[in-house]
Amino acid sequence: MKRTQRTEKQIIGILQEHDAGAKCADLCRKHGMSEGTFYAWKAKYSGMTVSEAKRLEALEDENAKLKRLLAEQMLDMAAMRELLQKKW
Repeated sequence: MKRTQRTEKQIIGILQEHDAGAKCADLCRKHGMSEGTFYAWKAKYSGMTVSEAKRLEALEDENAKLKRLLAEQMLDMAAMRELLQKKW
């Protein structure tokens, strides 16, 4: 997954500027980003604090690791199943 150029703290700061009354187009021009990026951030980080955003990222990383482990285990089980089905 592509990493963002901004940290969670910066993203939440931009969203807080918007909540304070700044227009989306002005914020996007000021920070050099597209409106699509802004709305994607708003969907993901709206109403969060920095600590909550860091916790969310840590949980997402852990979830990805567990999914990889599960996929490896399933591949091993499929290989063992295939090996046991062969006739000697």
